[in-house]
Amino acid sequence: MVQTDNVMNKVIAIVGPTATGKSRLGIRLAKLLDTEVISCDAMQLYIGMDIGTAKLTLQERDGVKHHLLDILEPQVSFSVADYQKLVREKIACLHALGKTPILVGGSGLYLQAVLYDYQFVGDKRKQNSQVAYTDLSNDELFSLLEEADPDLAKTIHPNNRRRLIRSIEIAGLGAIDSRNPGKNLYYQNTVIIALNLDRLALYSRIESRVDQMISKGLVEEARKLFEQEICSQSTMAIGYKELFPYFRGEITLDDAIKLIKQNSRRYAKRQFTWFKNKMEATWFEVDQTDFENTIRQVTEYIKKTSVDK
Repeated sequence: MVQTDNVMNKVIAIVGPTATGKSRLGIRLAKLLDTEVISCDAMQLYIGMDIGTAKLTLQERDGVKHHLLDILEPQVSFSVADYQKLVREKIACLHALGKTPILVGGSGLYLQAVLYDYQFVGDKRKQNSQVAYTDLSNDELFSLLEEADPDLAKTIHPNNRRRLIRSIEIAGLGAIDSRNPGKNLYYQNTVIIALNLDRLALYSRIESRVDQMISKGLVEEARKLFEQEICSQSTMAIGYKELFPYFRGEITLDDAIKLIKQNSRRYAKRQFTWFKNKMEATWFEVDQTDFENTIRQVTEYIKKTSVDK
């Protein structure tokens, strides 16, 4: 159910696969609307994980205030329930200032938990998690786990419900209250913009981005995490976990880079499927030759929704 104080206040979310231009669009919209951006990338929360997460530099943010960047040490675990609470608090603060929050990112489950009416049960009911997940199908549970920890998902059969639930809890999701499993929008006045790009063009962008990350110092950034012997959610991020076997002498650097590109492509595919199937988004094909055209299309659409409301 949409809460009364969430009916009129607008929320804009920019979602879609990695490397489609979400951050660039978010900054332009924030400047046009005189507002601020809330990052919805689960790995950009972590301090020191800049290159591998494509975190915007201060210069790239172009004067637009960004929230939820660099707020956690890499060894700290952070659940989807924690994330939901924190982002909704930021949204409330921006609404109180008369601003329209712009959520930007590709972490599907995290975004969905904020924008839809997910409720999580607390520690007292974790022993009853089998009951808490009653209304979610095995496929839905498997999708949750894939989003939170794709490597862990690969080790579990989609029909092994007990292991799925246990793994979801291990991945830091907590237990979803089956009475409110995220089927309805939490903020009624929500505009969800999804960016898409031709598959071959997207994969080419991803591979170029990885090459740029390597040239900017990704290997050195990942080595710092490796040397700290951190074992947490942060070290499962694409771009870092693939380099750890290289540091241990198990694979070559070239092989590690190939794995980063491969896993990034697969992640982009999962992101597209997630946002297409689970969120009420309006999709825009990115103009590869003129991104300004994409910005204009999205801006006109948002203006139209404001008039309609």
